Amino acid sequence: MTTITSGSCLCGKVRFEIEGAFEHFFLCHCTYCQKDTGSAHASNLFSTTATLTWVSGQERVSTFHLPSSRHQKSFCSHCGSALPSTQMEGRLVVVPAGSLDDPLQMRPDAHLFMASKAAWDHELESVPVFQGLPTDRQP
Repeated sequence: MTTITSGSCLCGKVRFEIEGAFEHFFLCHCTYCQKDTGSAHASNLFSTTATLTWVSGQERVSTFHLPSSRHQKSFCSHCGSALPSTQMEGRLVVVPAGSLDDPLQMRPDAHLFMASKAAWDHELESVPVFQGLPTDRQP
C-alpha cells in the first residue's frame, strides 16, 4: 500500500503530495535553520524513496541555496511558507513538517546541532500554556 501525504502553504496557492514513506524526522537547531524559520529549530522530514508532486502552484515555489553550504529552503513566493524540496540531485526529499495538511503519525528521531541552539530554548515545559490567545496575563 502506497502512502500519499498532502500539504500546502499558508495562502493555499501551492499544494503538493508526497508519495512514499519518511525515513527520518529531525529537529535541527543549527543557526541556518534558526534564521530561515525565525524560530528555535526547523522540523523536517526526510526520504530517499518518496516522490514529491506539485498539485498546484509550482510556479510560485522559490528555492534559496545558501552559498558555500548544503543549506537550502523552498518557500511560497506569495506567502513565504516553507515548502518541500528535492536535494542531492533529486535523491532526497525534504519536507517541512508544518507544511503537511494530513496528521503526522511519527515523532521526531532526534534534535540536531544542539551546540548552536538558541539561548532561550531550554526548559520550555515550564512556560505558561494557553489554549488560544491569552485574554489577560494569567494562563
